[in-house]
Order: sequence, then C-alpha cells, then structure tokens
Amino acid sequence: MSAAQVRERRMQGFAAYAALEALPMPTIAVVQGPAVGSGCEIAGACDFIVATPAASFRTPEALRGTVGATQRLPRILGKRLAKDLMFTGRSLSAEEAKEAGLVSRLILASDLESILEEIRKTILNAPSQSLRFAKRCIDRGVELDPAGALATEIAAIEEQLASGNWMGRQ
Repeated sequence: MSAAQVRERRMQGFAAYAALEALPMPTIAVVQGPAVGSGCEIAGACDFIVATPAASFRTPEALRGTVGATQRLPRILGKRLAKDLMFTGRSLSAEEAKEAGLVSRLILASDLESILEEIRKTILNAPSQSLRFAKRCIDRGVELDPAGALATEIAAIEEQLASGNWMGRQ
C-alpha cells in the first residue's frame, strides 16, 4: 500500500473505534479466541469485555513495523503492561486480561450463551436514559479531576430530573 492508503486505512480505523465508544447504548465485546491488533482495539473500545478462557489479546504493531494501539490500552491496562505487550508482542491470556482490568467477565464457553442472555435481558430491562447517562458520566468522568467528574454527574442528574423520567416517575 502507498503511504496515503496506509494513512487513510488507519484514520478509518480510528474513526470506527471512536464511533463504537461514542454509541449511547452499552457495547459489549465477546472474545472467544485471539484478539490481535485492531481486534484488540475494537474490544477495548467497547464498554466491557466478556471472554472465554480461549481468549487472548495481543498488540504486535511495533514489531510489525507500524504504530497502533498506543492510546486506548495504556489507559485500560496501565502503561507498563501496554508497553510490555507492544514491545514484545506477547499475548495476554484471558485470565491475565481479567486480572489487569481489560476483561470484566471470564466465562466458560459452555456458559457463555446463558450469561450473555442474562446480560442482554438486564440491559434491555433497565431504563435506557439512565444507562446513557451513566455511560456518559463514566466516560467523561475518568478524563476529569474529581470535581469535574462530580459536576458531570450532577449535570446528568439535573438533565434526568428535567426530563421527568427519573426513579419513581417512569
């Protein structure tokens, strides 16, 4: 590929990850095998990851002569672990990914469908506005100092109260 094609492809990838993160509804990555490079980025752009023991996560971009996966994963895993993965290309096992906070639920493959159905039902039965507000507050709040984060939550509470769609009034 030409430099322009590589640049365009990377920008499209970044736009896709940002669009996934910006969705107002909860997004869940289900990883049942290797998530490598962009696959790892896509999973990391979701609100949380459900994985089976066969899952693994790897970001070998630097070893392949390119740059990628340098922003989202350090924020999730911490910079030292992200650098270890990037500089060595090693795979993070599902168990290690859970311990590091990348994977929120590690589920046996035999239990996966029933657990996903339970998650689906729970999310669909929750007030969608409350989920959107919670997602917005968490996503914005982690980028702010504690006072700014609290102001974000208070603004969401005020917006919800103004809508008339709050606990006890739905």
